[in-house]
Amino acid sequence: MIGILALVFAGLAALLHVYIFILESVRWSRPATWKVFGIADQRAADITKPMAYNQGFYNLFLAVGAAVGVILWAVNGVGDVAGRTLLIFSLGSMLAAALVLVTSGRKYLRPATLQGTLPLIGLVLTILA
Repeated sequence: MIGILALVFAGLAALLHVYIFILESVRWSRPATWKVFGIADQRAADITKPMAYNQGFYNLFLAVGAAVGVILWAVNGVGDVAGRTLLIFSLGSMLAAALVLVTSGRKYLRPATLQGTLPLIGLVLTILA
């Protein structure tokens, strides 16, 4: 049961990071996305677009790692070392990124919590399974 919950939370964390990728790398110049990230206007969005584009791909790569870990573990079982290792690395990296975000300032506590909760739960459950 713990293994199934670990896979569910890891999958949700991967989906969240794909969503973040879409916001940062695909939809950055849209006003709705500005509001999510606190961007003031089109000029600011244009200036920060290369950074956001790059950052989005970091999120995508973490999501891919978690997704591959979920697939390997689901196919090969709880004893699959490669799947568990990928999950621990990917979820741990997602959690670490959320912790770094907190160090950027108090206003980032809520986004860091949103970004880090699913990976934290998935990581703990993966280790316990």
